[in-house]
Amino acid sequence: MRGRARQLRQNWTDAENKFWRLLRLRNIGGYKFRRQHPIGPYIVDFCCLKKRLVIELDGGQHARSIGYDRQRTEFLQARGYRVMRVWDNEALTNADGVLEKVLEILEEKPLTLPSPRFTGRGKEPDRT
Repeated sequence: MRGRARQLRQNWTDAENKFWRLLRLRNIGGYKFRRQHPIGPYIVDFCCLKKRLVIELDGGQHARSIGYDRQRTEFLQARGYRVMRVWDNEALTNADGVLEKVLEILEEKPLTLPSPRFTGRGKEPDRT
């Protein structure tokens, strides 16, 4: 798997190359990204391990592989990764907007709801 990841790093699309340069140069929020990183049986385009965020750049071939992409996304999500899919042309023409969205996702705080207070055994929670 690592050999395949290494091979993919050498055969980039224009969008992957540009997006990787921007991720590295902009140092998005101080978060470190890996490129062509193996996770289980898959190799993801970009990954921030600390925040468990995967960024996949999708070209025209992905329109034909919707089932495979869904299976891959479900695998990653089941392991706690958030998956952000971006079309190649979006990464090329609106890279700043995509990077802003990446930073928003990285800095999102998980939604936590307060636990209801229980007044005692077998009683309804106090909602005040």
